[in-house]
Amino acid sequence: MTTTTPRPATPPVDTRRRDEVTERFVRECLTPGSALRTAVRDAAYPPVFAHCWGERMLQRPLFAPESEVRAFAADLDAFVTLLESVPRRLFGGDLARYCDHLGIEPERAAVLRRFAVGSLVRYGRADVYHDGTGFRLLEINMASNLGGADRGEMQRALEDVPAFRAFARENGLGHVHTGERLRAALAAARPAGLGGPDGDAPRHAVICGRGGLAAYGHLLRGFTEMMARLGLPFALGELDDVEERDGRVLLHGAPVDVALRFFNVDDVCWDRRSRDRADLLFRAHEEERLLLWSPINGSLFSNKGTLALLSDPALRPTLTAAEAAVVDRVLPSTFLLTPGSVAYCREHRADLILKPLRDFGGKGIVAGWRLDDREWRTVLEESPERHYVVQHRVVPAAEPVVCPDSGRAEDWHAVWGMFFTPDGYAGTDVRAAPVAHSAVINYGANPQVRTGCVFTYA
Repeated sequence: MTTTTPRPATPPVDTRRRDEVTERFVRECLTPGSALRTAVRDAAYPPVFAHCWGERMLQRPLFAPESEVRAFAADLDAFVTLLESVPRRLFGGDLARYCDHLGIEPERAAVLRRFAVGSLVRYGRADVYHDGTGFRLLEINMASNLGGADRGEMQRALEDVPAFRAFARENGLGHVHTGERLRAALAAARPAGLGGPDGDAPRHAVICGRGGLAAYGHLLRGFTEMMARLGLPFALGELDDVEERDGRVLLHGAPVDVALRFFNVDDVCWDRRSRDRADLLFRAHEEERLLLWSPINGSLFSNKGTLALLSDPALRPTLTAAEAAVVDRVLPSTFLLTPGSVAYCREHRADLILKPLRDFGGKGIVAGWRLDDREWRTVLEESPERHYVVQHRVVPAAEPVVCPDSGRAEDWHAVWGMFFTPDGYAGTDVRAAPVAHSAVINYGANPQVRTGCVFTYA
C-alpha cells in the first residue's frame, strides 16, 4: 500500500455561508431592541445542563436546508459501510494485520477485535465542516463515549422562547432530537426478556473507566438529566463499581440490564481489575444478559488512520464508481505520515493539518498554516512513522453571530457534529469559535469554543 500520492485538495472557500434563513435571522438580530437576539440567553434550560453550558452557549443556532443535511447523512451511511469494508478489501479480513498497519498495540487490538465487525453497532458522531459549498468530513467517532448527545435540550428550550418560536414558525424550522433517537435505538436493540424477575422495566446505566466521573461527570449528568426526562433514567458508575452476582450485572450493588459504554480501550487496558470488569460486561452482552451499547469494536474505525486508508490509491480499484464518488464528496484527501509522504508534506505545509491517530479533544493537532517552514520541518522529522494522519485543509465558511450585549455581528467557524444510530440521522450539535481563535475547535483545547444546536428548514 502507498499513501504518497494524495488526491488533489478541493480549493478552499473562505466566505460566509449563503443561507437564506441565517441571513434572515442575523438581520432580525441586528434590529435595535430585537428579542430574537437574546433568545439563547433567555431560554429556560434543564438545571444541570444550564450549570454545565450556561456560559459556553453559542448565541444563536445554526441553520441548514433539510435536504442538504439528509443528503450528507445518506452519504455518511454509505461511507460507514465503506469503513467497515476496509479490513476485507485491503487485508483479506485479517483484523490483526489491519490493527498493526494502523499502529494499534497488540493488547489494545485484542480488545477491539473481541466482537466481530459484523456485530458493529452504527452509533456515532461525524465531525464536519461546511465549506460554503457542502459538508466535508473531518473525523468520525464510532463509539458510545461521545459528548453532544444532550444538545437537543437547547432546541427544545429555544422553541419555548416566544421570539424564537415565532421565527421558527415563519421559517418552517424543525430539528431531530438526539436523545429521542437514542432512546428509540436502545429499545429496538434490547434483547427480549431483559428486566427484573417480576417484569420490571430494564435498568439503565452509564459506565465510565476509572476516574471517568471526575473527568466527565458534569457532561454525563446533563445527559442523564435529559434521558430521565425522556422516561429512561440512568445510573452512573465506573468499571471499578461493576460486579456480577447470580448471573446479573450489578453497578453499586443494583442490577443493570442496559449499559451505555463510556469507557474506551485505554480504560480497559488500565490494569487487571479494569480488564476483568470490562470482560464481565463483554461476556454478559455476548450471552444476552445485558445490552452493552455499544460494543467496543466500533473503535476499530474511529482511528483516524482508517480515513487515510479510504484515500489510499490501493483501495481505489476495489471501489465502484458510486463508492468512489461518496469518498470524494465526503472526505478531504487524507493519508498517513510516512517517510514516503514527508517530501509532499514539506511542499504543501499551508494546505495540511496533522492529527494524532488516537488522541481526541483537539490534543496533538498541528496546523501547517500556523507554522513557518522550519517549525513544520521539525514536526515532520520528529513524528514517528504512522503516528499522524495528514489531512488537506478544509476552510469552513464563516457563520455570523450577533452579540446580545453589543448588537454587533462577528464571524465564527463551526464544527457540525452529526449523530447517527442504526436508524440513520440522529441530530446535530455544534461547537464553534470566533474566526481568529478557530485553528482547533475543541472544548478542552480552546476556551473560546461555544456549544450550539442546529435547526433545518424545508
